[in-house]
Amino acid sequence: MGFSENPSRAELVFETRNKGYGAYILRKLYPERVTKSFLIGSLSFLLVISMPVIANLFGGDDEEVVATQDIVVNLTEPPPVDPAEPPPPPPPPPPPVQQTIKFTPPVVVDKPVEDEEPPPQEKLAEVQVATVTQEGDPNADQLPPPEPIVDPDEGKIFTIVEEMPTFPGGGEAALLKYLQNNIKYPAMARENGIEGIVYATFVVDKDGKVKDAKILRGKGAGLDEEALRVVRTMPDWKPGKQNGRSVAVQYNLPINFKLQ
Repeated sequence: MGFSENPSRAELVFETRNKGYGAYILRKLYPERVTKSFLIGSLSFLLVISMPVIANLFGGDDEEVVATQDIVVNLTEPPPVDPAEPPPPPPPPPPPVQQTIKFTPPVVVDKPVEDEEPPPQEKLAEVQVATVTQEGDPNADQLPPPEPIVDPDEGKIFTIVEEMPTFPGGGEAALLKYLQNNIKYPAMARENGIEGIVYATFVVDKDGKVKDAKILRGKGAGLDEEALRVVRTMPDWKPGKQNGRSVAVQYNLPINFKLQ
């Protein structure tokens, strides 16, 4: 079938057939419909490509104006300062210059060099050894002395320690012998037949000295006073130790008074 079919051909094809059939109508009207479709498509294509030209012809000549504003920044003037805000603190002063003595490395030479006397020890204690020699600031504050090491057990009195205090010369045996040789039975207690155990307590400090002797439970009749006298006249003990250090230890001592 060509682009424009001859109508006589349709008449010849359907001369002996039923022309009321749809195919006859389609063949008969086909050339007309193809011509209309071609014209409509061509006009639509021309209209589309002509739109910008038509818009320029009927449109105005106004150009788009973009508003701009120049911002000027003055870099020479400092920013405004709030009077309510306090001024920044001044920078800290530089540390004082400390006097140092330049360390001179030894040099090997062929000929002997006269020995130069070293500075005295007192002078070396005042300055430091450095790579250069410079004068110190005489008006600078001297460094504070180092803080002394404080014993954490200083002033503490223990009751039980790793090494308990011991009486000199043999421990408990020497202590018993000392009491037997030094106790004087009070006359009042002897005349009234009073005997028994007097419990005394005292502290052996970190130097081994006996201090703060007191009676925990006494018998009276001069026995308490005699017990305190004997305790207070004891020689120095071997002090007790805790963590390898000598410490003060409280010691309880029963003293038995018995008539013979």
